[in-house]
Amino acid sequence: MHIQLNGELYTLENVQSVAGLLEHLQLAGRRVAVELNFEIVPRSQYESTLLKENDSIEIVHAIGGG
Repeated sequence: MHIQLNGELYTLENVQSVAGLLEHLQLAGRRVAVELNFEIVPRSQYESTLLKENDSIEIVHAIGGG
């Protein structure tokens, strides 16, 4: 499957959900925000939100600092 990930073409194999994508990218468990086709995906819906061909996904993660 091909998606747009943070503005770049990205190819996925065996990834079906937002949760699976975060695991694939080694971001599972981190504080991230996910936008799928211009809509924020609530953390509680990561498992049930399925990805489709040509989806546009933006992932941002919080970076602490002072």
